[in-house]
Amino acid sequence: MESPQKGTNGNKGTSFHEMFGQGGYTFSNYRLVILCLGLLNAVLLIAAVAIGIKCARVKEGSLHISHPTAAQLISELADLRSNHSDMIEAEVEAKTTLERAIKSHAQLKVKIEQLKTNNDVYQRQIEALRAEKTNLQVNISSMEGTCGRCLSGWILLNSSCYFFSYTESSTVKKNWPDSRADCISRGSDLIVIDDQEEQKFVSSSITNMRSANNVWENGFWIGLTDIDVEGKWVWINNVTEVEQRYWMPGEPNNQHQGEDCAIAVYSSSNPWETRYDGRCSVKKLHWICETRSR
Repeated sequence: MESPQKGTNGNKGTSFHEMFGQGGYTFSNYRLVILCLGLLNAVLLIAAVAIGIKCARVKEGSLHISHPTAAQLISELADLRSNHSDMIEAEVEAKTTLERAIKSHAQLKVKIEQLKTNNDVYQRQIEALRAEKTNLQVNISSMEGTCGRCLSGWILLNSSCYFFSYTESSTVKKNWPDSRADCISRGSDLIVIDDQEEQKFVSSSITNMRSANNVWENGFWIGLTDIDVEGKWVWINNVTEVEQRYWMPGEPNNQHQGEDCAIAVYSSSNPWETRYDGRCSVKKLHWICETRSR
């Protein structure tokens, strides 16, 4: 009998040639695959190189195309930066100029206020000088008119000379008897008011001769009394006063008993009602003297 191993090997085993033949077929296939892969790699490499060159050329062309635009943009950017710096400098300079202007305006305002104050002072001084000038002109006119006809310090009206004690001293005051004695010592006597012109002259002359706020303390003794007969007013030249309109309302009233001497005052409401009666020996006031001119 034949061995089963041998029959099995004979039917199922593979010989070396069969294996070699099969192995040769496989190796040939592998060589073909490898060769194809190599060719494919070569093609891919060439394609990659070609694409790289193409990209490089495109990139280079793109750079060449965009360079002028980029340069222009850079230039404009530089201009903008320069302009911005100039604007900042201009703003700082403008702010500094504004601050200086504000400071100058404030200083100018202070100077204007000072000038206004000085101007007010100068205006008051001018008014005072004008008033003084007017007084000097009046005095000069009086001196020129009275030169040789009235004593110095006396005022001439028509044919009489008048002395107002206020012009010699604004503080010295006397009662009626002492005032008359002073006039007599000057070669005159207390004033006798004979007419409206003289009344107006006295009223206007004593307008600014005020030594007190109270009208009753700013009066001047005149030569009119009712010492002999109460209510009968007689001038020192023995002429009886019959005109009643020169008395202030309600005067004479002999209010304190012994108000027997007449006083002339300035009245802003009525230049004619300028007299009231006072106590001759008690009340002290200024006085008016009168004498004939030379």
